[in-house]
Amino acid sequence: MPEKKLAVVTGAARGIGRAVVLELLKQGRIVAGLDLNSEQLGELENVVKEAGFSCNTYCVDITDTAAFTEILESLAAEYGGIGILVNNAGITRDRLILQMSDEDFDSVIDVNLRAAFVATRIAAKSMVRNKFGRIISLSSVAGVMGNAGQSNYAASKAGLIGLTKTVARELGRKNVTANCIAPGFIVTDMTEKLPEPVKEAAKQMIPLQKFGSVDDVAKAIAFLASDEAAYITGQVLCVDGGMAM
Repeated sequence: MPEKKLAVVTGAARGIGRAVVLELLKQGRIVAGLDLNSEQLGELENVVKEAGFSCNTYCVDITDTAAFTEILESLAAEYGGIGILVNNAGITRDRLILQMSDEDFDSVIDVNLRAAFVATRIAAKSMVRNKFGRIISLSSVAGVMGNAGQSNYAASKAGLIGLTKTVARELGRKNVTANCIAPGFIVTDMTEKLPEPVKEAAKQMIPLQKFGSVDDVAKAIAFLASDEAAYITGQVLCVDGGMAM
């Protein structure tokens, strides 16, 4: 069993975030789950309890840098540092670029990229001091190959890749790794609402001819957080059934 280290997961209340919380708890970590939705955080606590674990949850708007910083710094102080950071929180505001407003663009960048930068900057302080850290950011196949109607989202996810590779170069000598997971078409509440023809067309782009699950992504993240991944850094692992190959 790995040494108990604090893992912080943003966007933890549902979907991929919830699955990540459970996988990291199974790995023996102390987990703090952050999200904007207090009701869904309550549901997360119940799911975790039913699985035989417990986690700390915090309701915070991660685009409120002062509030976000305060929570992360207090967690680092309480637990002797943040050992694992999972930058999972993300939003979409899809429009073709000719119709996209400045607000559509800025809001996605603020949540998906800027908040990940803020969290990484704070977590890195204790990681460098402790000479241990795992930073895992959720990119996307959209950040690897682009996607029509998602110039803001794709830019934010490509930005995470650049941020991650730079952090990997800067902090590697301190035994801190930084990697990205780039999910493809994953079954979530959001994707389930898509019309069947859209889903069928998407499947045709995937060599495995099926969609992934949140557990597929969570297990990949748990691997990158584990001791087995100690020599992996600056990488983008596509969990996409071959979509971006």
